[in-house]
Amino acid sequence: MTGLPPLCPPAPVAEQPDRAGGSTLGPRPGETQIIAIYGKGGIGKSFTLSNLSYMMARQGKRVLLIGCDPKSDTTSLLFAGRACPTIIETAAKKRLAGEEVRIEDVCFKRDGVFAMELGGPEVGRGCGGRGIIHGFEILEKLGFHEWGFDYVLLDFLGDVVCGGFGLPIARDLCQKVIVVGSNDLQSLYVVNNVCSAVEYFRRLGGSVGVAGMVINKEDGTGEAQAFAAKAGVPVLATIPANEDIRRKSAAYEIVAMPGGEWAPLFEALAANVAAAPPIHPTALTQEELLGLFKSEDVGRDVVLEPATMEDMCGGVIEARPSLEIVYETP
Repeated sequence: MTGLPPLCPPAPVAEQPDRAGGSTLGPRPGETQIIAIYGKGGIGKSFTLSNLSYMMARQGKRVLLIGCDPKSDTTSLLFAGRACPTIIETAAKKRLAGEEVRIEDVCFKRDGVFAMELGGPEVGRGCGGRGIIHGFEILEKLGFHEWGFDYVLLDFLGDVVCGGFGLPIARDLCQKVIVVGSNDLQSLYVVNNVCSAVEYFRRLGGSVGVAGMVINKEDGTGEAQAFAAKAGVPVLATIPANEDIRRKSAAYEIVAMPGGEWAPLFEALAANVAAAPPIHPTALTQEELLGLFKSEDVGRDVVLEPATMEDMCGGVIEARPSLEIVYETP
C-alpha cells in the first residue's frame, strides 16, 4: 500500500467515556461517519447493510453504501437483485475507450440510498486486495473528499486477510468498525481476527475502534453473546433466525420498510450504529474462542498425536550410513 495517498481522512473526533472509565474516540455531531463492516462470507453483511442503509435513508440521513467484496453482492438486495456496474470493471472499459469514469457510471440510488460496488478480478486473474486499493484510488479521483454524506458504510469480507481488505483499519480510513457474526465458530473466528487487527493497528498509532457487533441468525444457543461479553464488544442488534427474513432476503426484498414487522429492529440498529463510540476490544486466544462452544462441537478433547518418519514412509526405515564429512580440528 506504499504510495497510496490518504483517502478521506476520518472526521475530527472527540473523547467520550467508555464503560471501563477510560476514554474512547468518536465522531463529532454533524461529521460524516465512515464505518467499515466486517464478517465472514455468507454471514449476512449484505442483508444487514442493505436494510440498515435503507432505514437510515428513510430517517432522512444521507447514506452511501460501498461494496468492497469481490463478489459484488452488497448492493444486490438493495436493488432487488439487479447487479450494478462495478468501479473496477467500468474503469477498465473506460480506459480502453480512452475515457474517464464519471460518478453516474458507477453510483446508483434507490429511495435515498446511494450505492456502488468496487468489484474485483475473476478467479486466478488478479489480486482482490489490490483491486480494493485500486478502487479507492478511483474514488479519490471522483472527489470522495468532497461528498457530503452523513454515513458512508463500507462492506468488507472479513475472512480474506491480505492487505487491501484491511485498508480502512490500517490507514484510518474509517472511524469505527462493526462486525457481523453468528453462533458458529467460523464466523466468530473472523470477528475475533478483526478485533485483533483493530488492536494491532491501535498499538501502531491508529485510531480505529470497534463500535459493536450485530448477531445475525440468532438461534438462542448463546455463543455470540458470550463472545461479545468476553471481548468487551457491545451487541448493536440481534437478528433472529427467522423464516420470513430468510425468505425475503433470498427474494432480494428489503425487510426494513417503515411500518413493517422488522422495521423496529432496524430503527434500533440505526440508532445504535449512530451513537456507538469506537472502543478497544479484547481479542480472545484460540483456546478462549474454542471454550465458548461444547467440546464435542469443536473437537476440544482431541489429542494431537505426533507423526513419526515411519508413519510418513509407510513402514520401517532402514538405517543408512551418513555421507557427512567430518573435519578434525587441528
